[in-house]
Amino acid sequence: MRRADMSVTTLNLPNIDSELFDRPSLDRLVSRTPSQHAPRFLMLYGSLRERSYSRLLTEEAGRLLETMGGEVRIFNPMGLPLPDSAPDDHPKVRELRELAQWAEGMVWCSPERHGSMAGIMKAQIDWIPLALGAVRPTQGKTLALMQVSGGSQSFNAVNQLRVLGRWMRMLTIPNQSSVAKAFLEFDEAGRMKPSSYYERVVDVMEELFKFTLLTRDVAPYLVDRYSERKESAEQLSKRVNQRSI
Repeated sequence: MRRADMSVTTLNLPNIDSELFDRPSLDRLVSRTPSQHAPRFLMLYGSLRERSYSRLLTEEAGRLLETMGGEVRIFNPMGLPLPDSAPDDHPKVRELRELAQWAEGMVWCSPERHGSMAGIMKAQIDWIPLALGAVRPTQGKTLALMQVSGGSQSFNAVNQLRVLGRWMRMLTIPNQSSVAKAFLEFDEAGRMKPSSYYERVVDVMEELFKFTLLTRDVAPYLVDRYSERKESAEQLSKRVNQRSI
């Protein structure tokens, strides 16, 4: 990794370790060998109902991403145990974690319940570890957020999901989708009807796809931190895996 080409002490920064200080470089934000494979997206939804509107919205968004040229996998949360109620090698937990590592971007879609995201949505996110060893499986990956509501339009769920995305050190895109009275927005076949809500979903998926193309090859550099460069891998693993805070 290229470090500072001038002594940081000349900049009156005596607390900085000059060997670890890095001057951000535009040159390093341009990939010399951009990835050629289709962008990979993992999609999570937050309801187990037979006619789940968060699932229908997720499937609609998945079709858009596939049409744009992406590879999409939708995780079915049926059978996923509650966090800490089963070992990490539970089949559904292992499936979810493998998909989280595979993905370059994610879409989280939750119904709003009692002014919050659904518990099933939170359980999926809680099963994705903050770290595997000293590596965070979600850091630097893109994220788009959506929600469905049974009543008037609200942004409670997406706002909470945005906080979680930041905590997971994901690149959460600015745009988001909130579909009000979702039971009116899908036909009998489960397809979303034409509307301004549908057009917003298209906007969000376009933005997610672009951000993923832009950042996936330079994600390690984007999330590289001075404070963590000062820690050894062993120290970092111990800190991010601590059981109590």
